[in-house]
Amino acid sequence: MGSTLRGVPGQTSVVAGQGFDSLLEHLSPKRREIMRPVLEQPREYVLLTLRGLSRRLRLDPSSMVRIVRGMGFESYAAFRQYLHELSIVAATPLEVMQADSGDSNLPTHLRASLGQDLKNLQLLRQSTDLPRIVRLAGRLYRARRILILGGDMATSLVHFLEWNLTILGLPVSSAVSPGSVVHRVRTLGRSDVVVAITFRRGLRQTVEGLQAARARGAYCVGISDTYLSPLHRFAHECFHASIQSPSFPGSYVAPMALLNLIIVATANYRRSRTLALLKAADGEQRRGFRWFSDHR
Repeated sequence: MGSTLRGVPGQTSVVAGQGFDSLLEHLSPKRREIMRPVLEQPREYVLLTLRGLSRRLRLDPSSMVRIVRGMGFESYAAFRQYLHELSIVAATPLEVMQADSGDSNLPTHLRASLGQDLKNLQLLRQSTDLPRIVRLAGRLYRARRILILGGDMATSLVHFLEWNLTILGLPVSSAVSPGSVVHRVRTLGRSDVVVAITFRRGLRQTVEGLQAARARGAYCVGISDTYLSPLHRFAHECFHASIQSPSFPGSYVAPMALLNLIIVATANYRRSRTLALLKAADGEQRRGFRWFSDHR
């Protein structure tokens, strides 16, 4: 996970997390200006064949292939797959809703949503490198501190992961606002682990927080939905879970499943320790004041 562009092996090492300028820098000034609109508005070009894009840009196909290879892609198919990913990453909530068929039959929308969630989970199952998650669990136990970064809609994922790692007795905290990110990252060091969660283009506070953590020597882990995420520039490793959905907010079903894998791995990495912690908390779980009871 995070090492291969779907259907195009080997491309991630070339373009992972890179911005437009990085892809264009090896082209001549004239070719940069030709290709810049394609990268800035990928939805307008993503469905075009090699000949179709060549005609659109007033180039011959052989020149188009040379430009694509100059940007670091092995083939036009790899470049087209990149445009597909880019069109998803760059899509605004409005564009996501407008891309829908507009069918007024609400059950049709609901079935489409469930179907896409199942596809996202299947993709996660196929692409997940389980030994990497096990190694991450071991790293979490060795960390002096664990900091989870996120914000906006990803705040719910941050709190979910933080809560469960707290139950496991790990030294975890979170930062979900710009100010808290700045102050918590400032004290990090080489013995710490940072997990940053953000999707699509990436929330600024989360990406810049991970960048600052990397500069301070912390081990950095990114959780995103694409190899195009800017988290790739600063993370030591990234895990991917698709949020693709027919609705404007995106779906966090697959990211939640990924967090569940991390929690299961961490809980069982030192299983006897986990059981001891849960045993100590068992009385409160059965009879604590937090729980509703008809017998009070």
